Amino acid sequence: MTLNITAALTRGLHREFEIEELTLDDPRAGEVQVRMVAVGVCHTDMAVRDGWIPTTFPIVLGHEGAGIVERVGEGIAHLAPGDHVVLTVASCGVCVNCLSGNPAFCADSYAQNFAGGRADSSTSLTDAAGHPINSHFFGQSSFASHANVPVRSVVKVRDDVPLESLAPLGCGVQTGAGSVLNVLQPRTDSSLVVYGAGAVGLSAVLAARVARVRTIVAVDVVDERLELARELGATHTVNARKVDTVEALVEITGSGVDYAIDTTGNAAVVDGMINSLGHGGHAILLAAANPEAETRVNLSLAVARAIRVTSVIEGGAIPQLFIPELIELYLAGEFPFDRLIRVYPFREISQAFSDSESGAVVKPVLTFE
Repeated sequence: MTLNITAALTRGLHREFEIEELTLDDPRAGEVQVRMVAVGVCHTDMAVRDGWIPTTFPIVLGHEGAGIVERVGEGIAHLAPGDHVVLTVASCGVCVNCLSGNPAFCADSYAQNFAGGRADSSTSLTDAAGHPINSHFFGQSSFASHANVPVRSVVKVRDDVPLESLAPLGCGVQTGAGSVLNVLQPRTDSSLVVYGAGAVGLSAVLAARVARVRTIVAVDVVDERLELARELGATHTVNARKVDTVEALVEITGSGVDYAIDTTGNAAVVDGMINSLGHGGHAILLAAANPEAETRVNLSLAVARAIRVTSVIEGGAIPQLFIPELIELYLAGEFPFDRLIRVYPFREISQAFSDSESGAVVKPVLTFE
């Protein structure tokens, strides 16, 4: 039985979102039909819309969905109608990376998340004229009132926490927090710097506080963001427009930074990050960057200081384990990521994107009526 739904459609590069009525097909075997309650707006949606990450248009984007299960496809026993769920990255479950606990580095990641359909190239969506609309972005295409979602993208969560608060856990918050808690695993007597005080960066700051890191530095160019970073746990802040960042970090740490995370994707910022690291420093690259941008790493310095640079996707997490952990930290008062959120009605999606890109809001979350 097909379902008429409301979705925000992207018909081409740089195009504005169009709210349309679409038809959603039945969930297939291994899929769950979810009624969306909320969905976060993430930089990756913008990167796809603007062509930094290729996909096929027209498509319904959205990949930080949270909602309630309405139907369960064949072969799924651990989920049932009424379950509260957070949606996250899709993965095949059978490649070596998935089997070794690294689903975000799934060998079939592009087809699972960006190709615009199921593995058999079918799409779950059609428009009023009967034309196919690409679906299954990040396994979900959650800029829609309903979606058919592969079970590996579904995380069951407790039902006593508002879903509009939980939606960002599926990507941005998980990415920042996981980079600290799963990948860096910093020492308590260490220093950690986060470049970019957006949703991902501030989630990393919160996680560094959870890890009891002694020196936590946030770098940004907006004083209001830096003030928020201090409120959330940063011990120091640096406005990169006002001072030399490398010099400031050396002064703060005494000998260079132990751990660093770049959330900006800016080549000049990455260069400075590498230069700021001390001996044995470990840097994390997170952001989807402009593919035309170039960065110049000082290899002699990197070798002399035994510097490590790691690319991380989705915080190196197994979402079905990590997202519930973050919720428990939140309920214990240790991880107040809800302070990053501003809620918008779904039909104000264009305004939410505009506010996110301008820096007026850290993490927009769209809610459905």
